[in-house]
Amino acid sequence: MNIAEIKNMTAEIQEEVIAWRRHFHQHPEVAYEEVETSQFIYDTLNNFDGLEVTRPTKTSVMARLVGTGEGKTIALRADIDALPVQEENVLPYASKHPGKMHACGHDGHAAVLLGVAKILASKKNEICGEVRFLFQHAEEVFPGGALEMVEAGVMDGVDLVIGNHLWSPLETGKIGIAAGPVMAAADTFYITVEGNAGHAGLPHQAVDAITIASQVVTNLQQIVSRNADPIESLVVSVTKIHGGTAMNVLPGSVEIAGTVRLFTEENRDLAKTRMEQIIKGITEAHGAAYSFEYREGPDPVVNDEKLAAIIEESAQSLFGQEAVVPMKPNMGAEDFSGYLTKAPGVYFFTGIGNKGKETDYPHHHSRFNIDEDALTNSVNMFVYTVMKLLG
Repeated sequence: MNIAEIKNMTAEIQEEVIAWRRHFHQHPEVAYEEVETSQFIYDTLNNFDGLEVTRPTKTSVMARLVGTGEGKTIALRADIDALPVQEENVLPYASKHPGKMHACGHDGHAAVLLGVAKILASKKNEICGEVRFLFQHAEEVFPGGALEMVEAGVMDGVDLVIGNHLWSPLETGKIGIAAGPVMAAADTFYITVEGNAGHAGLPHQAVDAITIASQVVTNLQQIVSRNADPIESLVVSVTKIHGGTAMNVLPGSVEIAGTVRLFTEENRDLAKTRMEQIIKGITEAHGAAYSFEYREGPDPVVNDEKLAAIIEESAQSLFGQEAVVPMKPNMGAEDFSGYLTKAPGVYFFTGIGNKGKETDYPHHHSRFNIDEDALTNSVNMFVYTVMKLLG
């Protein structure tokens, strides 16, 4: 297929892709609950001739398209889970499930990959090799669904894997790409400061867990500002604190939790070691005790240089040189890295930011939305790249 044919085919299914996206948006399901979402995807894929559709896990879907000639095997991945966010958009296709919302673009990812599957399935005779369409559950929670799908065998025999994120910080019409690290590892931590409960008016008779926990939170920031190499990226964010039940009672314990974002194992070791040293030192100094759990999450997403160059060439061919935006690494995380343990891959970004359409809200915001005109850009990128590699 040439570029004109690809764009024409994509234009023909544009309304269908939008309708799929709106269906997913109206019916969001959070991680491990994607029962209706995965069934809709499974049923839709089975309407396309030439696909072998299976369920690697309870709420995920894989479709295989085996071409007529020999060639490489390429996996294309879309995540499908929603977030526990109450939508504030006033839209005819707003979420029908209170407290649940597609606030990160996964509804668009699923719709795009359905569109790609429909087009490529119709061109089976022109494909030399195999394409696998991976509709992945549970991207938004630790440890993520990617590794579960890998363990289920979806990457067996795969030569390369491609993923895409619809990206609101990027203007509609732009394609973001970079070689090397693009998204950070995401670790989590859980701390409990154990003091001694007492009367708020008699603090000398208690060991104030809140005051001690406050010092822990403040001093954890020293890891980034004074222990880590300032040239390297490291984030230590406390995102949850819980302690106390009454105005006149000093609680006996305080729970703290948060996330660490990084790109290197050296920084992972540094963060883990220094966190415990800080927590131990502060609690012991005040006669308190502690517990500390550090969980390693998804590794960084690191794009293969050769594949990144191919994606850049695809974007230039489809949309022109001016559409390509070099992406800086960001501290958001993606369990797409799980697939990279089995094969080289590339993760690119499609701009959906349009201030006039109010689609420039940040990801995970209750007003997040997608410029639906950008969905075909992702479809074109996937189809063109696959045909370039396997056509």
